[in-house]
Amino acid sequence: MKKHLTQSLVLSLLMATGFAAPGANAADRAVVHADKVNLNTADAATIDQVLLNIGPSKAEAIVAYRKAHGSFKSPEQLALVKGIGLKTVEKNRDRIVLGGSAVPPRAATAPVARR
Repeated sequence: MKKHLTQSLVLSLLMATGFAAPGANAADRAVVHADKVNLNTADAATIDQVLLNIGPSKAEAIVAYRKAHGSFKSPEQLALVKGIGLKTVEKNRDRIVLGGSAVPPRAATAPVARR
């Protein structure tokens, strides 16, 4: 875990200075700085690494919420995700970046009439 965190930190710093490795993936690009994460573009692993009091299951819930409801417009919207409260949002306010676009919310589908 420490090794992975150190590698992510180094990669993030390299990317911020323009020296990213050619094989850097989307999760690494979602980290704006070593201590910030874009909630609208980051994958669950990145969210888990950067945000305080957010583990793998809550990070997955954040990504699922984003897929269902669209991009986050404010940090406070994070509290709409089950298991995340306003205290957690406040602890992470300086780590949250909003921008970019995520998958648009799923349109409600009408039931198919069967004959």
